[in-house]
Parts: sequence; structure tokens; C-alpha cells
Amino acid sequence: MLLKDKVAVIHGGGGAIGGAVARAFAYEGARVFLAGRTRASLERVAGEIANAGGRVQCAEVDALDERAVDAHADAVAASAGAIDIALNAIGVMHVQGIPFTELSLRDFEHPVNAYTRTNFLTARAAARHMAKRRAGVILTLSAPGARLCGRGFLGNGVASGAVETFSRILAGELGGSGIRVICLRPDAIPEAAATSHAGKVFARIAEKSATTVDAMLDERARTAPLRRLPTLADVGHYATFVASDRAGAMTGVIANLSCGTLVD
Repeated sequence: MLLKDKVAVIHGGGGAIGGAVARAFAYEGARVFLAGRTRASLERVAGEIANAGGRVQCAEVDALDERAVDAHADAVAASAGAIDIALNAIGVMHVQGIPFTELSLRDFEHPVNAYTRTNFLTARAAARHMAKRRAGVILTLSAPGARLCGRGFLGNGVASGAVETFSRILAGELGGSGIRVICLRPDAIPEAAATSHAGKVFARIAEKSATTVDAMLDERARTAPLRRLPTLADVGHYATFVASDRAGAMTGVIANLSCGTLVD
């Protein structure tokens, strides 16, 4: 098992990507602690993991609340003895599809402020415990908007770019403490569109373009070099690998999981 007896904290663990990574981690032997704001979603994922024989606990935590994040990390470390892996996979509802000249300052700032704040808080809370043992892996989540130019996704793109820059710099800051930092950058995941915040964002864009989310994603898949978009399993499998000791030489990386829709 790649993650045998590792302790993993996943913020947004009840969501599509967070849940997929949690299931993959548990399958590979990790003890998983799910955190999020919606108890029902967390318990659904926890039930699936437990039914498959995995070890899992869940807690309601607002990943934008400094005290709540710190208290949860302290509680996990106290009960499990360590935090080996931390992933922030929360989703923040935001506006896309509005031209720059019509975009309000509030709608632009919201994703930038929210994503930078939550990643800072969750990474810091985990790093404080990882540094004591001089080992750990922090995973962040970005989007192709960080590297693209176009119309209607300014806030999302700036937020994603900020998360990637944060991850690179954090890798340098924490490397001396034995902590690795990896940023995952998948493109749109069709199977997650129906249940994630991204699906609601896509729906607004599709409506403005007089099309459907399925048609929009099908077209994007047809133009990808691999002729498909990533799956939740793709992200879960890759996250498991980079969180494991087999990727011990990897840090400061922005992992392109876009099936080639974005080429580095």
C-alpha cells in the first residue's frame, strides 16, 4: 500500500474531488480525516470508505475560519499522532462568463480572497505539525485558468494563478523542514459537473452561450490531445502517488492533469 498508516486531512472531503482523493487514499492504507461545512456530504463519503474497509473520521469545519482550521488540525494530530498529508479541495462559488467591463469588484475579488485565504490557513495548520516530525506533503488544487487568456474568468484565473504561486513559494519555505508541496491542476471533470460548485459555474457559462454543460464539455474533450477530459479517478490516483514516498523527490510542482487541454 502506497500510504499505509499515513494520516491525511482533506478539506472539502465531501466534494467531488476531495471525496475521490479520500477514497483513493483510504484504499492505499491511509487514515483519512474529512473536513467540510456540509455534514451530509462528509458522512456520505465516510460511509463509502468505511464500507470498503477504510479508516475515516469526519468533522464540520469551515476552511475559511482560522480558529476552526487550527483547532481541527490540533485535534487530528493529538488523536492520530501526526498529520502526514493535507489536501485543500474546497470549492468556492464564484461568477464566470461576465466581461471585464461589466464585472463588479466584489465578484472579481471573491474567489481570489477566498482561495488564497483557505489555502494559507489549511497549509499553515498542517505544516505546524508536519515540521515537528520533519516530514509531510501539502497538496493544493488549481485550474487551467491560471495559464489561459480569454474572457469571463478573470477572478477564477487570478485565484488559480495565486494558488499556484503560493504552492511554489511554500515549497521553498517548507522544504528545509522536510515538507513537500504539490499543486494539482486538472481541467473540467465531466462526472463532477453534476454535483460540484464547478457544475453550477459551467451552467451559467453554457446558458450564456446557448448550449448545455454536456455539449460544452464534449467539445472541449474533442479538442484535447487525449480526446477526453480527466476523471475523478485520474486525480485520485495521481494525488495518491505524489503523496507517497515514491514521489519523495518531487516538490514545488504544478501537476498538469488536463489531458492536454493545457500544454506546459
